[in-house]
Amino acid sequence: MPDIGATLQEARMRARIDISEVESATKIRAKYLRAIENEEWEMLPGPTFVKSFLRTYADYLGVDGKLLVEEYKLRHEPVPSEAELQSLGPPLSEHGRQMRTPRPPRLPRGVVVGASIVALLALLVVLGSIGNDDGEAPVATQETRPRTTTAPRPRPRPVPTIARLTLIPTGEVYVCLRDAGGQLLVSTTMTPDNGSQSFRGRRFRLTVGNSNIRLRLNGRVVNVQPSPDATTFEITPRGRRQLPPDRNAC
Repeated sequence: MPDIGATLQEARMRARIDISEVESATKIRAKYLRAIENEEWEMLPGPTFVKSFLRTYADYLGVDGKLLVEEYKLRHEPVPSEAELQSLGPPLSEHGRQMRTPRPPRLPRGVVVGASIVALLALLVVLGSIGNDDGEAPVATQETRPRTTTAPRPRPRPVPTIARLTLIPTGEVYVCLRDAGGQLLVSTTMTPDNGSQSFRGRRFRLTVGNSNIRLRLNGRVVNVQPSPDATTFEITPRGRRQLPPDRNAC
């Protein structure tokens, strides 16, 4: 198969389409489109973005994007070694079987019932031995009775129904953001010089190229953990959860 970049460049030249037209239609920056055509993969934010950009660019030109993505994986994505695959599974015994954590021994049911009865009898004996010299239990007078007050129960906080999301870049980071309807809201490189961006909605899908960004969700600041690849989150009024790589927002 011809080179990936050459295939896309030839298709664009045959269609007489300028890079700027592709940038406007696909929301992919022109410098990334040129990097793809020149196969300068290190110029792009990461493998997840490369595959997403390849698929989008190819579909726009009428080229088989799935085939180009598979070719990119075959040529440029490392194949995990056997040791790495084994490290992902549970520990094995000498015979290759999965080791189970031994459970603590369980007491017989009769022992537990007997111990409960003995404890109850001991409690009754202690209560019966408490009393006056005449054998009568002491009666608390009005003055000696402790006063009991019922503390007011705290009211539960209302559950938020709108997610107020602010993207705060701490360095250069590529960001893709879609709303609940799938509309692309952001697809650009953010820097601290450009400032933060805020959004309101019921649900968002967010993909970031690295950890140079902080998220403020309903007033609470959330940091993004460093990752060798792009990270995708689902943002709701209740919080965030990480999504698998194939659910990226780009």
